[in-house]
Amino acid sequence: MQLIKPDVNFDFVGQRKLAFGLSVLLILVGLVSLVVKGGPNYGIDFAGGSLAQVRFAETTSAAEIKEALAPLNMGGVVVQQFGDDANEFLIRAQATSSELKGLGKKVKETLEARYGAGKVDIRRVEMVGPQVGKDLRQKGMKAVLFAMIAILIYITLRFEFRFAVGAVLALVHDVLITLGAFSLFNKEIDLPIIAAFLAIIGYSLNDTIIVYDRIRENMGRYHKERFPIIVNRSINETLSRTILTSGTTLLVVLALFIFGGGVIHNFAFALLVGVVIGTYSSIFVASPLLILWQDVKRRRAEVKAVGGKA
Repeated sequence: MQLIKPDVNFDFVGQRKLAFGLSVLLILVGLVSLVVKGGPNYGIDFAGGSLAQVRFAETTSAAEIKEALAPLNMGGVVVQQFGDDANEFLIRAQATSSELKGLGKKVKETLEARYGAGKVDIRRVEMVGPQVGKDLRQKGMKAVLFAMIAILIYITLRFEFRFAVGAVLALVHDVLITLGAFSLFNKEIDLPIIAAFLAIIGYSLNDTIIVYDRIRENMGRYHKERFPIIVNRSINETLSRTILTSGTTLLVVLALFIFGGGVIHNFAFALLVGVVIGTYSSIFVASPLLILWQDVKRRRAEVKAVGGKA
């Protein structure tokens, strides 16, 4: 099945400077947001502390819940609405599991004293110590880093080093923009989000490898043509496959984002941003970086040649 005619010839390569500028802008906006907010908004998995998901039988507000929990002395308490249910809230506390044993029972008893017996339902309770959270955070970062290194080695062996550099830079681009989106929309980063980042890396890499494979094939077939023309031809030849794959994946992720509920909302959001940015980077970042690499290499050769003559 082809959505686009095989002989189509969009000038993707000709727009590479504009695309690079857009990518730099998106990354800078995300980094500025991270700096302003003092870093990523880590969830309980990475920051440590205690969390309770509570559903109320009657309408209430975060301020009223926080006031009702004041006698527990839970430290810095944050109460926020959870999911689409107006009466469901997440209660976060800086206190650790050792300080708040039996958190669920204490929270339920305290809230029922305010709202009435049977009017409070504790959906889940999670507790993570600060040292465990720090360890999980470090391991999550290492997982992403090691994935990048493994990809660099794999693509170098399968293609060339310049292809590997282009692919890894495109993947770093995808992760940074997704991370920036999390900061801009004030969404938490926890263990499922690290899994989402790894899924984004795998998805984006798959798209990039398809285009790279066609570039290598066309380099042998059209070796007399200029390299930018070969790259642009390859992107166009794989465009129909890219749109079909990305489109169907996007529909599934969008369904998860809309109907999946609050528990996987952030995970689906990460995949939603990642699929869009990953498709964009496969077309406008990964392949044009090969042209940039060749241009830099050619200029160095010319400078060396001029220096040798002098």
